[in-house]
Amino acid sequence: MELILIDYVARWGHFLFGVAWIGLLYFFNFVQGEYFKEAEDGARVDAFSKMVPRALWWFRWGAMFTFLTGLIMLAIRGVGVSIDITLGAVLGTLMFLNVWLIIWPNQKIVIASNQQVQAEGEADPAAAGAAPKALLASRTNTLFSFPMLFLMGSGTHLAGYDHSLGDNYTALIVGLVIAAIVEGNAIFGKLGPIATVKGVITSGVVLSVVFWGVVSML
Repeated sequence: MELILIDYVARWGHFLFGVAWIGLLYFFNFVQGEYFKEAEDGARVDAFSKMVPRALWWFRWGAMFTFLTGLIMLAIRGVGVSIDITLGAVLGTLMFLNVWLIIWPNQKIVIASNQQVQAEGEADPAAAGAAPKALLASRTNTLFSFPMLFLMGSGTHLAGYDHSLGDNYTALIVGLVIAAIVEGNAIFGKLGPIATVKGVITSGVVLSVVFWGVVSML
């Protein structure tokens, strides 16, 4: 009974923190980024100095606690019980690492640069390189979020398919390779088709179909 309660509280927290994390991810990519393209320099600097740091605080800690509650559930339920959940957990983990190791460190540079502009009138040259890195990782997380959410739900709620890992590791390996290629682009590549809001949404749907094809056919 106690383990069931812990599992349910972890699931509740996973949903709660996940809504905060992914909701802010979509806000940054679908709303804030488009606004910054049209905003005047003064408004953009002010937003980066005052609003963005607050939003990123909720964003990164939402990611942290979504990840931790997910670990608790996996520890209770067992890792690898379904291909869907395993691949979904891998994508979620990559997204979490992108937040803390790429997006946040680079956004700190951009925020500090905008605060420096307000105080001294001059930007930090390092911000010019940090901003694209943060954007690419953020766009990649948006791309990953589509198949991640699909896979988290399909293992339990998409009836009629065998989702167990069993002895068939082909789908798992192919899925991991796809995830590694996309993540490699997040670190070393370019925006490409995910540069626009329409592009990242379309790419996210396509990637979801690809992952579902891997899970259901291999």
